[in-house]
Amino acid sequence: MIEESQTALSYKWLYTFIGLAVLVNFSGLWVTVIGPDGALYATIAKNMVVNNNFSDLYVEGKDWLDKPHFPFWLAAVSFKIFGISTWAYKLPGVLMVMVGAVYTYLFAKSLYNKEIALWAVLILLTAQHLMLSNMDVRAEPYLTGLIIASVYHFYKALGHKWFWSLVFGCFFAACAVMTKGIFALIPVFGAIAGHLLFTKQWSLLFNLRWLTAFVMVILFTVPELWSLYQQFDAQPEKVVFGRTGVSGLQFFFWDSQFGRFFNTGPIKKSSGDPFFFLHTTLWAFLPWCILFYVGVVQFVRRNFRQPKAAHWYNLGGAALTFVIFSASKFQLPHYITIIFPFFAILTAQYIYSLQGVKKLRVINRVQLLIICLMMLIVGVLNFFFKPTDVSMISAILLSLAIVLILISTLAIQPGKYKVYFQSAAVALFVNLYFNLVYYPQLTTYQADSEAAFYLNKHNPDKLPIVKVINGYSYAIDFYSKEPLVYYRIGQENTLPPRPFLLFGESEAIGQLAADGLQGEVVETFKRYSITRIKGAFLNQKTREQTLGSSQLILIK
Repeated sequence: MIEESQTALSYKWLYTFIGLAVLVNFSGLWVTVIGPDGALYATIAKNMVVNNNFSDLYVEGKDWLDKPHFPFWLAAVSFKIFGISTWAYKLPGVLMVMVGAVYTYLFAKSLYNKEIALWAVLILLTAQHLMLSNMDVRAEPYLTGLIIASVYHFYKALGHKWFWSLVFGCFFAACAVMTKGIFALIPVFGAIAGHLLFTKQWSLLFNLRWLTAFVMVILFTVPELWSLYQQFDAQPEKVVFGRTGVSGLQFFFWDSQFGRFFNTGPIKKSSGDPFFFLHTTLWAFLPWCILFYVGVVQFVRRNFRQPKAAHWYNLGGAALTFVIFSASKFQLPHYITIIFPFFAILTAQYIYSLQGVKKLRVINRVQLLIICLMMLIVGVLNFFFKPTDVSMISAILLSLAIVLILISTLAIQPGKYKVYFQSAAVALFVNLYFNLVYYPQLTTYQADSEAAFYLNKHNPDKLPIVKVINGYSYAIDFYSKEPLVYYRIGQENTLPPRPFLLFGESEAIGQLAADGLQGEVVETFKRYSITRIKGAFLNQKTREQTLGSSQLILIK
């Protein structure tokens, strides 16, 4: 009876913390969209709505070929329903993560039990980079939900009543492909094929239902293939990547994925670090990273000699993706979040299985050290960064988050799960601080979004706004309420009749002035590349010397 009572109490705390985690993940909806990638994607979706064209992708007045359409379609639908705004852009991505949380629960419960499933959801929703991705929405939040949903339905398709599960699995897999390309299938393939290989289920591994799945995935991706063909293959005279005759279909099937992997495509990155994702996970999966790594080692040790008795789906999906991403020449930290549901289930399964006073004591000390470090980092960051204009609501919510940490320390009964609730509480506080204090202050140094906000209030005569294309300033495209004219240096014939407003980086404006295009400075905006933060910028005393500037010029 005592054990049942403790389990029921643990469930209540889990439900409470999961609910709070959901709210904190939504708290980044109103933070200014961060460029270049987030602002770029938001602008593409905005262009779809403004032009009423959902098949062609355009950026700065030109055809754009890089990512598939699915996230832009969902963001554009959100704009159609709610209007073009910051939160409307981010909402579909965050909702897709919530779909991923539901499927993480269903998958973990099917493999193990309800308690592990709830812990997996809490771990997923408090993982550092996932919460960051829900503030800085790109393609990864979509993939996080789509991949685990596909794996769950393919897992269900291994049973006797397999057809409709296979259909849903193929649908989610196709949506993942239409989000990032065919490499999005790697974790899905790794999860299902990895388990069947380790458990030697050859009849299922080489079953004809997978041929059916291949055909259905192709059929579900037809909207993407048609859109690419219409915009590029059917119009080979278009100039893309500086040349004509570019095939959108070839880019989709090869250049976008294999070209980046082998560093041979039109979009290149020169080098790769085979250990990049190993050390990235140490901060990206905070506060659960050490538990995850130890859990993987223990899982392999426990099940390697009797592989047929274990569930290898999560390790298979995570490991294959991890290895291929590590071998790639194109590596970015946010790529790893798409397999966080696998990480979360492996971690939850490990902490559930932990037994022995000595092991628990060591793990507890490690977790306490991690959460103390997280709190220390936030304290040091706040001390040097010195954010201003913190709203009363933000201060109240952060105070409540601190109260939650105290409750998890004082009110939750001692036991092997107490430190994990403390870890979750600290993760919620840290990311609430980021979303309510740090990032709102940080985005004030994003000159192009600040310029758009200024123009929306201080252009009563609706003068044409000319953007000097020099770098990756897409936030002004998204936030400007008036259409922009795009000016590439040397193409004076594209300038509108005077008077007009000209926006660009101060260096480019200075060059234009030297060439004879002079005007009156209307406003100057502080500029910093806020996705590449360095210590000198974080320190309020040395920040000014790290800043560049952008200018708004009136050309009469």
